[in-house]
Amino acid sequence: MHILLIHQAFMTGNEAGGTRHYELAQHLTREGHRFTAVASTISYLTGKKQTPGQATAQETGEGITVHRAYTYLALHRSFFHRMFSFLSFMVSSVLTGLRVKNVDIVWGTSPPIFQGLSAWLVARLKRVPFLFEVRDLWPAFAVDMGVLRNPVLIWAAERLEHFLYHHADHIIVNSPAYVTHVQSKGVPEAKVTLIPNGVETGMFDPEAEGAAVRQEFGLDDRFVVLYAGAHGPANDLGTVLQAADNLRDRPDIVFALVGDGKDKPHLVQQAETMALSNIRFIPAQPKSRMPELLAAADAGLAILQNIPMFATTYPNKVFDYMAAGRPTVLVIDGVIRDVIEAAQGGIFVPPGDPAVLAEVVRNLANDIEECKQMGQSARTYVETHFERAQQAEKLVHVLTSLANKK
Repeated sequence: MHILLIHQAFMTGNEAGGTRHYELAQHLTREGHRFTAVASTISYLTGKKQTPGQATAQETGEGITVHRAYTYLALHRSFFHRMFSFLSFMVSSVLTGLRVKNVDIVWGTSPPIFQGLSAWLVARLKRVPFLFEVRDLWPAFAVDMGVLRNPVLIWAAERLEHFLYHHADHIIVNSPAYVTHVQSKGVPEAKVTLIPNGVETGMFDPEAEGAAVRQEFGLDDRFVVLYAGAHGPANDLGTVLQAADNLRDRPDIVFALVGDGKDKPHLVQQAETMALSNIRFIPAQPKSRMPELLAAADAGLAILQNIPMFATTYPNKVFDYMAAGRPTVLVIDGVIRDVIEAAQGGIFVPPGDPAVLAEVVRNLANDIEECKQMGQSARTYVETHFERAQQAEKLVHVLTSLANKK
């Protein structure tokens, strides 16, 4: 079986960003399937060029082929430039995808939702099944954040969402809350499968201490709360800076913010203006470095703005923290809170409250043994419920069923 994925933000283990699809692809190729991804020339996280050229192909050495399709460069410049970037990939990915031979299934994923339309078109032109994956609820998230306000654009985006839901041969979602949303749009229950975010637990050693990383980034022997991910409007990292301000009396505590994004230059400037010595900004790192980075942490931080729709999300980073045996300071309410509380693997903090965030971090730093116990509980829970191999097995079943309907 040959699967073609069209995904602007597809990342391998040597690139910065989410690697859900790469890890699933590894499992697929180990079982003898072929996997090809059409991805962007521009990093979705940093906004910088990934690979020169309009449609260059590379083999990862694991039976995975990646084609880079042209994408307009100014991804993080403004909302309209961002839309232009999405639309440019939407067009170029169709042209690139059509050149891939002997495809059995085309897999489209959202966000951005526009590439879902590319995948649908390629699937129909190739006369093969179209699998659509929902990884966030667009345009609902954009509307809730106030990013998308024009009534005409909202109407058009909702019509596109409805079109993709109803023209997909099957839909997979990565959060249980998304099942309800998709079904509310008139999609039959039998057409939707939950394959949640998860983690390759074997990548992480809970006993590792990360001494080299602590030295590299000046973390020394301090209590390290590490955030790994995008630095964008949704991520509410300004609240982390305010919490750091509240912890000036604790020089033994430091926040390490790993990643990149539209808001990072502003956050760096704000931290300098506030003269915060307990913040470390670390450049975006490839997934292959996450085990040693998390080994250097005492706790992981997951945070989003206080927006109702964010209660539906299953952030990738939380599962990495759990696999590393680190407790999660969770500044997100909703379904991911259910996971952390079931695992007894962290502490919930109400979104948008820097004083409570500071107090929770202070208490964790005061009780290292409890911190370690929560980390161990998190690791045990994620091994049982969110191991990537289990999810890959479920994905193979979905793909095989679709392929047999050709």
